[in-house]
Amino acid sequence: MKFLYKDSALLEEKNIKETVNLLNGYINHLNDVAQRNNYEDSESSINLSFDEELLKKVVGLKEKKVTKNLKYILVIGIGGSNLGTKAIYDSVFGYYDVIEKERYPKLIFLDTQDAVVLSKIKKLINSLSSKDEILVNVISKSGGTTETAVNLEVVYELLQNKFSGADDRIVITTDRGSKMQKSAETKNIEVLNIPQKVGGRYSVFSAVGLFPLVASGFNVVELRRGAQNMRNVCLRKISEDNPAAVSAAIIYLHYKHGKNINDNFIFLPQLESLGKWYRQLLGESIGKDGKGITPTVSIGSTDLHSVGQLYLGGPKDKITTFIYGENLTNQISVPEKTVFNLVDVIPGKPIQKVMDAIVGGVKIAYRKQNAPFMEIVFNNASEEALGEFMQFKMIETMFLGVFMDVNAFDQPQVELYKTETKKILSVD
Repeated sequence: MKFLYKDSALLEEKNIKETVNLLNGYINHLNDVAQRNNYEDSESSINLSFDEELLKKVVGLKEKKVTKNLKYILVIGIGGSNLGTKAIYDSVFGYYDVIEKERYPKLIFLDTQDAVVLSKIKKLINSLSSKDEILVNVISKSGGTTETAVNLEVVYELLQNKFSGADDRIVITTDRGSKMQKSAETKNIEVLNIPQKVGGRYSVFSAVGLFPLVASGFNVVELRRGAQNMRNVCLRKISEDNPAAVSAAIIYLHYKHGKNINDNFIFLPQLESLGKWYRQLLGESIGKDGKGITPTVSIGSTDLHSVGQLYLGGPKDKITTFIYGENLTNQISVPEKTVFNLVDVIPGKPIQKVMDAIVGGVKIAYRKQNAPFMEIVFNNASEEALGEFMQFKMIETMFLGVFMDVNAFDQPQVELYKTETKKILSVD
């Protein structure tokens, strides 16, 4: 993964460096957190990828629960309990599920209330010939999330009606001592714990993400290695060697000048869910105390034909990060002899070359419109590259919290709707 910004961020290098230097004390703190290698600090999610006991426990449970007949892993969770896992799954497998029908096991994410979806889940469960064909991972950090509780109750009843004694096909992931853990233990359901100080949106390298990923065949060792390597890079004080610090400084400097929309423009469509994961990370971490940066996700080249005019001709209130691939190995080309002859410059061109031209054209257009941007370039969408990107963005968000003087680890206003929801439901 490469991070590029020079000549496109439209900021003086001196200003970027001076802003990055404001993080020196906080970077010292992060290095102390890393040195302690425990979960006593709000930032301790940076230690998850180094936790060997966690990896051992997750792999051990995978060996116990994953059968040769397993077809579906149903992940029941919402927000930080599933967005990171879905981002990785979609990047490698999920985006192609509809055209790779025989690849198993598949992850299915049940992340909100929808009677139609649940009716189809019912049909799926009733179609199974053995309980070994399904594994359910229920994830709630607090252990009391309404949406997750509803879906758990519905799915549990469906499993019990279809199979007798299906408790061994459920794994609970939650905070130690939560109401959900206590309930699971009464049924001898396996439980994985989340460190109390690790918030949901920072939890992808905990059991929250690792268990469903390893159970569905991902190389989580490579995922962790990418995160480990990036943590080491992002705890450096030298600005040009610290992409998280530089990126945070650029976003913050533009925010101070009225650019309060941060658009991730992704030209690898399988990474769309990765953009949505970052949307939660930034929005929930920074949007408080009357401050905030609005994260948006655009997909290339689709959104060049939907909001491209707005981005290039509308208000100058955005800082953009282009995310794309280069030197990708999968190659398919336009036929040398075309039939319809609609565009005379495409015959024989590799598809990747067409996309490279589109990305290049967009960057030139942005420069001509004086629109600032950064670039993140993937050589592939491997587990290691995804681990690098996600650790980079989590540390970037912590740095933005420092710049904007907000707590990047709480979400007090999210609790408002949860409280009101329970009040409404308690009336009947």
